[in-house]
Amino acid sequence: MGAPPASRAARAVAAHCELVLEAAGEQCVAVKLQLACFERLGAPGWAALGVVAEAARDRGLLVIADGKRGDIGLTASAYGQALVAETPTPFGTVAGLGADAVTANPLLGEDSLRPLVSAARARGRGVFVLVRTSNPGARDIQEQPLERGGVVSDLLAEIVTRLGADGVGRTGLADVGAVVGATAPERLEALREAMPQAVFLLPGVGPQGGRVEELAPAFAPGPAGGLITASRAIVDAHEGGRGDPADAARREAVRLRELAWTG
Repeated sequence: MGAPPASRAARAVAAHCELVLEAAGEQCVAVKLQLACFERLGAPGWAALGVVAEAARDRGLLVIADGKRGDIGLTASAYGQALVAETPTPFGTVAGLGADAVTANPLLGEDSLRPLVSAARARGRGVFVLVRTSNPGARDIQEQPLERGGVVSDLLAEIVTRLGADGVGRTGLADVGAVVGATAPERLEALREAMPQAVFLLPGVGPQGGRVEELAPAFAPGPAGGLITASRAIVDAHEGGRGDPADAARREAVRLRELAWTG
């Protein structure tokens, strides 16, 4: 009798991710691992997540755990232990994923983010808070006007700045950054002004319609002021008959990197 479907699928996912890292990793500084794609496979999926994270670290890449976590007090602390830290138990310490950064949902308020920030900061790691996301529905909440003026994403930017104030490093950048979609380039200048020391995580390049050429305002503090994410653009670059998957992924990663440096 063969291995259960979850185990077989998890091994295939890990193998696929490692092939992508081999093809395109040299052109990247980080990998953003979408936790849901691993978690849906149960325990084998979480094990595969660990394998992929370790493979990325072996290549000198930062690991961003993209789970958009957010909850109150004790639960937020547990997320921090699972993703960036460790969990003490009567039976010994249980290591977490060891991610270099995590994404977090601010909907529950600033107090729900502080345990994640504290766990990350204690280990020299970071948190990216959702401020203006790349999906079309972001307008439903994040662009709604406030009575005082501005919109909700402006309020979220203020939270990011406050949370990051005590975590500014030698480069002048904070350990609390912001998720700002590449699909809303018209918001970049104002949000950069509101968050001058935050690193921007910029999803949405490629299939979602974001363009690297329009992201220059995010990099006002310098090259390290932003991280452009283009997962599907790279992984699916071979679709439409554009050659060998590994070669296509490598070419697309090179193209995007060159655009980022010259755009």
